Amino acid sequence: MNKLPKEKRDRLILVGIGTLAVLTLIGFSLIRPQYSAISEVNKRTDDARTNLLNMEDDIKRADAISARVADLTYTLSHAEGDVVSGDPAAWIYDTIRNFKGKYKVDISVNGQLSMGEVDLLPKFPYRQLKVTVSGTAYYHDLGKFIADFENTFPHARIANLTLEPVGAAGEYSEKLAFRMDIIALANPTGPQG
Repeated sequence: MNKLPKEKRDRLILVGIGTLAVLTLIGFSLIRPQYSAISEVNKRTDDARTNLLNMEDDIKRADAISARVADLTYTLSHAEGDVVSGDPAAWIYDTIRNFKGKYKVDISVNGQLSMGEVDLLPKFPYRQLKVTVSGTAYYHDLGKFIADFENTFPHARIANLTLEPVGAAGEYSEKLAFRMDIIALANPTGPQG
């Protein structure tokens, strides 16, 4: 380069600087945005791949989830076996008539049946049937009846139990008159009363 005249050397340096400036301009204006676009495409591809893997995992678990739903549906329908369904009056009369046979308890439904929202828990998906029953029994027989009733029907409870003696003397001196409310869960798809 020492042998070139000064004009040619300056021109060569200017051409080199111009070429470098053009290459830099091309790099910043054309190539760099392409790298950004490629980076964005790679990011979207990775996100799509991750979503695909998640969907494949969900598909693999679908059979297990379906089986679990079937098990839970069976369990729920089995658990709902003792809730009020159909005609509430017929259900309560049949239930009490069938259940009291093993006990020395005289019992009758004498109150108005009322069907309404569950007052124990807010926004509970079932309704409740409330009926007042009364009768007579000896203390131990009544206690056994109530305990067995609540154990046999876990979706029913006894509330507002009142006890009074039946008579002052004689054969019924130890007998009690009772009055209580039976509150039972009712299937929400049943009749609304």
